[in-house]
Amino acid sequence: MIDELEKRIIASIQDDIPITERPYMEIASKLNISEDLLLEKLKDLIERGIIRRFGATIRHQKSGYKANAMVAWEVDENSINEIGKKMASFKQVSHCYHRIPTPEWSYNLYTMIHAKTESACRKIAVKMAKEMSLDKYMLLFSKRELKKSSMQYFTPE
Repeated sequence: MIDELEKRIIASIQDDIPITERPYMEIASKLNISEDLLLEKLKDLIERGIIRRFGATIRHQKSGYKANAMVAWEVDENSINEIGKKMASFKQVSHCYHRIPTPEWSYNLYTMIHAKTESACRKIAVKMAKEMSLDKYMLLFSKRELKKSSMQYFTPE
């Protein structure tokens, strides 16, 4: 369970963090609390697993990575955790998800690969497939970004 102050803190860190020498002090000031209390609450939220991670979001297209592919993999369910962890360790992979397959779509593991070219994405997928001894996968390249935003929690309705 989270209290009202924790909800306000979560809401305050969902958008861009101030680019200042002491961004947490600026956030705390807007919340009318001390910087120490803000940092203590953030640490507690992380330790309790309410906040999973706290980091920057890079716009990969603007940073030179023009190609990205969602790779759908068919992986034996008995080894999906092990293979998923190995795939997630590739530096070119930003997302790795286990999903439930359907009779029409047998793929159950998904990775998002980012590279400078589609050819480079393909090479990375081939390398991953060889290392994991997988032969059934499909690359789905992005054509156009229609929306990219983070979830917003505890915002005014």
